[in-house]
Amino acid sequence: MAAQHRLVVEAGRRIHLVEQGAGPLVLLVHGFPESWYSWRHQLPVLAAAGYRAVAVDVRGYGRSSKPAAADAYRMVELVADNVAVVRALGEESAVVVGHDWGAAVAANSALLRPEVFRAVGLLSVPYTPRGGPRPSDVFAQLGGGGGEEEFYVSYFQEPGRAEAEIEPDVRGWLAGFYGALSGDTMPGPGAPDPHFVGSGGTLRDRFPVGRLPEWLGERDLDVYAAEFERTGLTGALNRYRNMDRDWEDLAAYDGAPITQPSLFVGGGLDASTTWLADAIEAYPVTLPGLVSSHVLDGCGHWIQQERPDEVNRLLVDWLAGLPAT
Repeated sequence: MAAQHRLVVEAGRRIHLVEQGAGPLVLLVHGFPESWYSWRHQLPVLAAAGYRAVAVDVRGYGRSSKPAAADAYRMVELVADNVAVVRALGEESAVVVGHDWGAAVAANSALLRPEVFRAVGLLSVPYTPRGGPRPSDVFAQLGGGGGEEEFYVSYFQEPGRAEAEIEPDVRGWLAGFYGALSGDTMPGPGAPDPHFVGSGGTLRDRFPVGRLPEWLGERDLDVYAAEFERTGLTGALNRYRNMDRDWEDLAAYDGAPITQPSLFVGGGLDASTTWLADAIEAYPVTLPGLVSSHVLDGCGHWIQQERPDEVNRLLVDWLAGLPAT
């Protein structure tokens, strides 16, 4: 069965998705700055393994809804979008798998709506329960007290600022951003960290130039660039602008574990894996239903695109071991 594009509308939410296969529903949620296309290697493999694989364009991306209000991109709204997709497809439950921001959306979908999401797979970004100080205060401290560097999340949180850097050359910026976080093209030890902005500079100042990562062909880059040239970046960046709202919205879930069967796959060279090593070590408490956890040596952040065969095998093996619906 070939992949099919669909627009579903449920409870006023318009969501574009790509669907392939039949069987138990597996919902695939992308991160920043990507789209449904980041799951292009997983859709046919999951379909061949007997699953109904569905990759969405998250709110603010592609052909999905793009509300004007920044607070429309808070986590509880994205969880509601995932529930709406399950309902619109005529299903009662789903396995949810997410990458990058999609991993956080998947984790919170499982946490807030366990009756809908029966298992959760997390790629690249570990589960970190809500807690601690206000997120913006934490990120402001990461750049150092002297103001010589600024953490990328703080940079993204200021409306219009990152857009002014990215939108004049979307394709070139994406190529650099993808390269900066890919295992084969990321800056080496001792080079300026591309997760930080130098004083008076831009993120792009620290991106590698000259070649694309092995996983990213010119056509792939064209697909991503065309989407963001059409939509702009504000919807995607609004996810970063809701982190304090999420912290407030989810106060009742402070420290809460996710108990459904779970999977984690990270990249050995990914800052998300190394910076959040304590979160991975805490999985016996925070993910008591964890089936398996894997870190792929030499892999960067774009894990299901950098290492599609390994990730596909881990996903299919994990899915096969889940309780029947």
